[in-house]
Amino acid sequence: MTDSLKMATAAVLFMLAAAWPAAAQTAKPPAPVNIEANEMEIIDADKKAIFRGNVDATRGDTNLKSDDLTVLYADVKQPDGTTKTDATKLDAKGNVTIKTPRETITGDWARFDVQANKLVVGGNVKLVQGSTVLTGKELNADLNTDKIQMTGGRVKGSFLPK
Repeated sequence: MTDSLKMATAAVLFMLAAAWPAAAQTAKPPAPVNIEANEMEIIDADKKAIFRGNVDATRGDTNLKSDDLTVLYADVKQPDGTTKTDATKLDAKGNVTIKTPRETITGDWARFDVQANKLVVGGNVKLVQGSTVLTGKELNADLNTDKIQMTGGRVKGSFLPK
């Protein structure tokens, strides 16, 4: 493995750790990210890392599975003059499942805008939170405000009384 590939791989893992949606909801230092996939490609000229085939990414108690995961990143200048690599967008495609301790979200695709801290899951979307189940075509989640909106077609929900 070349030095640039090692640095790029380390940068991808670091930026995923910084970008993971659960990171926005905790003051603790970010947990490491473990990623497994059938293959990985880094296109540094495009600031892009692509994981293909049975992608399984875990950070703490949050897990993302998909067929493919593309991470876009940028070099960000720090106040001390150094530069660090930050993820800007995550794009998961095919059989997407996002599991947290509170919920499971499934869909055909998912996009996470790191700067805006917004998650969009599309296709045949299903959100399961305890005994509550919501289904629809698209789920929009603003992780800054904890607002979730399910849209598209006929939105269905199942709720069990406590």
